[in-house]
Amino acid sequence: MTHHNIRLFSALLLAVVGGSYVGATPATALEVSVSPKSPKLGDTLAITVKPDPGEQLTQAPIVKVAGKKIPTYRIATNRWRALLPTIPLEKHGRRSLVVTGNQQTRNMMLWIGKKWFPTQSIWLPPGKGSGTDFEFDRVDAFKAIVSPQKLWSGKFLRPNNGPLTAGYGIKRIYNGDYSDPDYHRGLDYAGWGGSPVKASAAGQVRLVGRESKGFRLHGNIVGIDHGQGVNTVYLHLRNINVQEGQRVRAGQIIGTVGSTGASTGPHLHFGLNVNGQAVDPTPWLKWGFQ
Repeated sequence: MTHHNIRLFSALLLAVVGGSYVGATPATALEVSVSPKSPKLGDTLAITVKPDPGEQLTQAPIVKVAGKKIPTYRIATNRWRALLPTIPLEKHGRRSLVVTGNQQTRNMMLWIGKKWFPTQSIWLPPGKGSGTDFEFDRVDAFKAIVSPQKLWSGKFLRPNNGPLTAGYGIKRIYNGDYSDPDYHRGLDYAGWGGSPVKASAAGQVRLVGRESKGFRLHGNIVGIDHGQGVNTVYLHLRNINVQEGQRVRAGQIIGTVGSTGASTGPHLHFGLNVNGQAVDPTPWLKWGFQ
């Protein structure tokens, strides 16, 4: 093989970087890594961007996945990160990843693996299965909040000591209606009624809703903004101990377990949203994100 052919062959090779298939490119001033290495539907992907040694990256790079721009934040000097949520309703497979910064562009490819989720039938008493436009509007507005300051640190805390009774992503069939299945958007803990519910991480309370005020589906609910598009929700509470606008620390008691809203018994539904999408909280509880 001639020297010219060797160079041509090398330029066509595919390399695996951080679990992503990356087309080889000429020398670039950007280093891009993706974790976890083998993501599956429901995972949160951290896309980290930094310049080559000796280079500076003073402005936020532009990160696009499948043509959609993902918010990017500085997490250290010369280091930026975007969080990409994935959910069970998406199709697994390839996603294009384009990162632009310092007048350089990296064209990459992500692979999101398939994940199997079990099916569960839920039977609710009359009047317990429907929500109100008011509560949906309030929850949607809360999930859309994107605060630039990162308020959490390290792993998120388990919000209740009760046993886990329903995992994330379970296909839910309500009252035998198979026409419109949904997925379980969080983790359920079967804590006894009145047991404490703790803030999973530091943040600011941006949503307090009550069953008596129209939250018929979510019941008594608290939503905490942790910054950079990350928030947590705590549903079906009996009591609420915080107010909107209040800053809370990790582990602070924000309410108690109850059975308000669409609930068949005392339990806590704990959800975690990234950029408006309900992702699996488990990696945030086990490993966390910087």
